[in-house]
Amino acid sequence: MVHFVGAGPGAPDLITLRGAELLRRADCIIYAGSLVNPALLAMAKDGCSVYNSAEMTLEEVLAVFQEQEHQHRETVRLHTGDASIYGAIREQMDALDRLDIAYDDTPGVSSFCGAAAALHAEYTLPGISQTVIITRMAGRTPVPEREALSSLAGHGASMVIFLSAGMLPAVQEALLQGAYTETTPAALVYKATWPEEKVVRCTLGTLAACGAAHKITKTALILVGDFLRTTAYERSKLYDPGFTTEFRKGTQG
Repeated sequence: MVHFVGAGPGAPDLITLRGAELLRRADCIIYAGSLVNPALLAMAKDGCSVYNSAEMTLEEVLAVFQEQEHQHRETVRLHTGDASIYGAIREQMDALDRLDIAYDDTPGVSSFCGAAAALHAEYTLPGISQTVIITRMAGRTPVPEREALSSLAGHGASMVIFLSAGMLPAVQEALLQGAYTETTPAALVYKATWPEEKVVRCTLGTLAACGAAHKITKTALILVGDFLRTTAYERSKLYDPGFTTEFRKGTQG
């Protein structure tokens, strides 16, 4: 059987309990190269076969799945963060269906959650934004035309941009074509939750310059939106004494 496991954002103690248990009992681990903290591999038992998928094609990964299945061994496919976001797992699952190999999927903590924690931020502030856009800049891998960064920027929502730290001038230019302005708060979070984590706060107008000054070109998330401000949001109705909920009576009405 194959177990897809989200490794979490980086810190080894941020993998789920289920994911850690699957790692400990795995006969084979195929992990996502430099994106997964190698400290997690210390959980592997003696005799476990370990493969770095950064050096492999899909066909080579599938060949390992088949070999391990033929030997009745359990394989953990260890992806960074949560594998449902830029994890390229759909193609693996579809292939396993064709090969009649059983699999399951254990979710993980995404790096966009780790980045918010590093910034002490909340993406969905009342009166500011109730929407989070997770996207990436078109590069060597295209995005659908309707999802161009300049188009998504028109919403002015909280935005998290993956896989784009090496294109900061283009990201900045595209975002400024939407509802954001030069003074919109922005941040770069390099390797969120890793020991070498770096947080750079800036404005959208200084995003590219700050990235260059701090030599951030990869393995970083770009966060943009007014949720990064520390003032001007509304108090949550959930804990407002005047607001009635299913569990308590409010003082108003």
